[in-house]
Amino acid sequence: MTTYEELLDEAEQNNVLILENVHFESQSDGLINGNVIGLSDKLKTSVEKACIAAEELGHYHTTAGNIIDPTIPGNRQQEKKARLWAFNRMITLDKLISAWEHSCRNRYEIAEYLEVTEAFLQEAIDDYRSKFGIMVTKGDYIITFEPALSVRKIVWMEVITEG
Repeated sequence: MTTYEELLDEAEQNNVLILENVHFESQSDGLINGNVIGLSDKLKTSVEKACIAAEELGHYHTTAGNIIDPTIPGNRQQEKKARLWAFNRMITLDKLISAWEHSCRNRYEIAEYLEVTEAFLQEAIDDYRSKFGIMVTKGDYIITFEPALSVRKIVWMEVITEG
């Protein structure tokens, strides 16, 4: 099952209807109204649809009201909240580690493995960098965000001293 199919199932479980190939007069790739999400007819791949569906589900779970006008500060905050929800749903630190363990070594390979666009992945990495700094430890791994994304397994060595 693809990530997009998982999101469709998740939406259905939450009584949210996702409509594809919706023509918007605006430049929006997706919009939500109540429990109906519309995905733009400009989205061609399931990966593009998954990224936008995740963000719109983020709106469903985290925001309220009409937040279309980005000039209103509260709307920008709610937009960011929905985006963070999408990042946390699609690109967790554990998923970055899993991608690395599956020999994904560049942004293209990691995005393909996670079934997200490279742009979406980069935004998530930028968000993690602003949240954690240039690196974070997760279990037995160090994830570095600068100068480029990398994951390293920490090798613990037992030191035996003679007494």
